[in-house]
Amino acid sequence: MTLPVRHRHGSLLERAFPWREPMATEFDELFERMNRFLEAAAPTWTETMAWAPLADLCETDDAYLVECELPGLKREDIDVEVGDRELHITGELKESEREGVLRRSTRRTGRFEYRALLPAEVKSDQVSASLTEGVLTVTIPKAQGTKPRHIEITT
Repeated sequence: MTLPVRHRHGSLLERAFPWREPMATEFDELFERMNRFLEAAAPTWTETMAWAPLADLCETDDAYLVECELPGLKREDIDVEVGDRELHITGELKESEREGVLRRSTRRTGRFEYRALLPAEVKSDQVSASLTEGVLTVTIPKAQGTKPRHIEITT
């Protein structure tokens, strides 16, 4: 059974909550005030916030392996730090210079940051990193105490 559709050209709140029509004016006013507030604050959010690149964190018997997608970056633009149990990858992807008017952009630029808390102690002095075809691979060896070992069961 199909029901008749009533087309409305009201505000977002009127369309989302048709049963609240008597209060629609107050909601519209509040909605518009919030929109103006968020639009005014948006430039400061985008300037201070860093984006997080896509990454995979895998665990092998001997190490943790992080593969982080950073296309278009050079090794000089990336900083990798490893503490006791934390990996921190930061950098900046600068916007490329181009001629003409940019009509649409969906590529991320600016500061980026990736953090991962590692499940166990690592050998931070033996960490290695390589950048190949836009993928940063960081290999973090596990400390000796964290390697799994087979335990023989006795009778």
